[in-house]
Amino acid sequence: VLYSSTMSKVTNATQNPFYFILTGIPGFEASHIWISIPFCCLYTISILGNITILTVIHIEPSLHQPMYLFLSMLALTDLGLTLTTLPTVMQILWYDIRKISFEGCFAQFFFLHGFSFMESSVLLAMSFDRYVAICRPLHYATILTSQVIYRIGIAIICRCVLAVLPSLFLLKRLPFCHSHLLSHSYCLHQDMIHLVCGDIRFNSWYGFALVLLIIVMDPLLIVLSYTLILKSILGTATWTERLRALNNCLSHILAVLVLYVPMVGLSMTHRFAKHASPLVHVIIANIYLLAPPVMNPIIYSIKTKQIRQGIFRLLFQRTVH
Repeated sequence: VLYSSTMSKVTNATQNPFYFILTGIPGFEASHIWISIPFCCLYTISILGNITILTVIHIEPSLHQPMYLFLSMLALTDLGLTLTTLPTVMQILWYDIRKISFEGCFAQFFFLHGFSFMESSVLLAMSFDRYVAICRPLHYATILTSQVIYRIGIAIICRCVLAVLPSLFLLKRLPFCHSHLLSHSYCLHQDMIHLVCGDIRFNSWYGFALVLLIIVMDPLLIVLSYTLILKSILGTATWTERLRALNNCLSHILAVLVLYVPMVGLSMTHRFAKHASPLVHVIIANIYLLAPPVMNPIIYSIKTKQIRQGIFRLLFQRTVH
């Protein structure tokens, strides 16, 4: 009777997974405490960098312009992405705590993919800002008013929430009767769906539609905006004006590459390299999630003169006081 009761509990636990098990760095479990050092440094750079960008834009009246308001949206998004993955990653590396509750995993799934899609949407909005600034400079102030920027921000939030929620509910309704072991230190949709033992065709089609809507359409629209920008730049009178216009776009172009190159790499790996080493999947996923929040503040601090000057003033004032 005792044996039957025990087996019944095990079976019920398998059919009703109240938790998932996360994975650290495969094959390097004994070195997690040392691996935590670079991760801790990257998270610190991301948090401090994005908070610095937000602080500078907030306290500098000269930066209350559309370009920098969009940059503050990007910094908020990067901060959200960082804080979403930080708890589970560091608790695995520091304390080897690998369990995450069913509800906690889906909450992380929602915010992780939501902020990721939000980053893509903000970069698209920033490309529109660059297009108006270069191609329609006389109408810049009248087109991108504070009210318009506020509406764009609300539209970005609604777009991302409405994109992620259906995939969350579609996944949550399915039975997780396979292993509870995930292959990353956080809950990714591409990873979780492999544990489902039900029919996932509708989920796959919805995921494919989402890829077309965001991962494909957003870069195409960004490329279109830069095609129009290049056409306008090439029509200007001097090389100095052309170089100045291109330099104003360079930070945004680098931010776009930092996001989309790892994003495409992660999608391709999960779809076409399923049998590759788990370490490959982990490395690409970590680059995808850590590169934009870490690199964007550095890129904009180095390449944007106004942000750089604002940071110097901020540090100088603190030193004086």
